[in-house]
Amino acid sequence: MDWLLTPGPVRLHPKALEALSRPQLHHRTEPAREAFLRARGLLREAFRTEGEVLILTGSGTLAMEALVKNLFAPGERVLVPVYGKFSERFYEIALEAGLEAHRLDYPYGRVPRPEDVAKEGYAGLLLVHSETSTGALVDLPALARAFKEQNPEGLVGADMVTSLLVREVALEAMGVDAAASGSQKGLMCPPGLGFVALSPRALERLRPRGYYLDLARELKAQREGESAWTPAINLVLAVAAVLEEVLPRLAHHLALKAWQNALLYGVGEERGLRAVPEEKSPAVAAFYLPEGVPYARVKEAFAQRGAVIAGGQGPLKGRIFRLSLMGAYDRYEALGVAALFREVLDEILPAS
Repeated sequence: MDWLLTPGPVRLHPKALEALSRPQLHHRTEPAREAFLRARGLLREAFRTEGEVLILTGSGTLAMEALVKNLFAPGERVLVPVYGKFSERFYEIALEAGLEAHRLDYPYGRVPRPEDVAKEGYAGLLLVHSETSTGALVDLPALARAFKEQNPEGLVGADMVTSLLVREVALEAMGVDAAASGSQKGLMCPPGLGFVALSPRALERLRPRGYYLDLARELKAQREGESAWTPAINLVLAVAAVLEEVLPRLAHHLALKAWQNALLYGVGEERGLRAVPEEKSPAVAAFYLPEGVPYARVKEAFAQRGAVIAGGQGPLKGRIFRLSLMGAYDRYEALGVAALFREVLDEILPAS
């Protein structure tokens, strides 16, 4: 059996596979419009927003860029804490968009504190909720609250790429104005769709920029059940199918994901591995490599058992390895993965 244990793409949900097995649907037909509207409504429920969720054909990075370029004008000051590869990406997107991006640096694995972002004079704060590169989770409501106390007109944008359907999210309740996500993580679908969730406050502040990334144009089209451009409509069907299955039992699903990730950390830590994040996200378990054991050896040990894992990124490349059960794994399969993990550790760790 093949075990896809990477933090994206992940093992596909059976409902996604079923939807993707259907014949190609033309995107300018009534069945496609109905599916598009259904998917958008379900995504609004998943993000728990009274605003809008736009479906874009592209990756989560496309959604991050669309969020930045459509909410902030060139020259505006934004605060960007950098504590992993994807928060670094938010910073790079802000620079490319012509913003005056002020960077707050943290060692990878650490997370920003509310007092760090309580600074005046900023139009926005850009945060990664679940930092996939380190397995760290930030306290999004506390950070958003601290920032807005100093910047009442400021907007908070969040990367929720590996928190949507993995950790509870609620846009307005968390103080988040806009969020980006993608199809290939917690939604258990193939890569190819990005999502931008916009709160009512963010909708009032849209400053459309770009051509393909013009969210105002997209909003007009998507309210009618279409996209301004050719969408990956069969992926939209898959997203809708998964959400229809998961959302009615979301609390159970989130509890399962949290238990599964804690199971991985338990296996690693009982054998003396050191966790990377100070605050653990349920999306991914990240460990420092054992002393004297290269990543290639760990990767090969998993591969010999039919499993694919991920290594480190940025300054953590060659220093850590990452496992994830974000995909469609039930409780019993997770126990099987834990047993496999123990086998690997028995092989690679020196005898005590």
